[in-house]
Amino acid sequence: MADTLLKSTTRHIRIFTAVVDNGDLIPASDQLTLDIDPDNEFLWNEESVEKVREGFRQQVAAHAGADLNDYTLRRIGSELEGLIRTLLQAGELSYNPGARVLNYSMGLPRSSENL
Repeated sequence: MADTLLKSTTRHIRIFTAVVDNGDLIPASDQLTLDIDPDNEFLWNEESVEKVREGFRQQVAAHAGADLNDYTLRRIGSELEGLIRTLLQAGELSYNPGARVLNYSMGLPRSSENL
């Protein structure tokens, strides 16, 4: 029987029970794959990406031994969304003005006038 692909999709985080092989997702019940900001809503630097990756590793470790199901993946995704909001509010991340749609899903951008 083939493995079933589970996924959790939030606005800025996608988590799959899969591995990436030649650009394709291959279901794998013992692996998680993280896709950060698939719509390019933010401008990322390597430090911010690494903080999200580290948050992901911490969440996976915290849920070790738990059933790998939709609920667990949603919890991890929700925690990472909160981390992204924190990075944005701290100025470590900014909205991408060239994004397809500017909807300010994590709140209005901060400027020196409204701080």
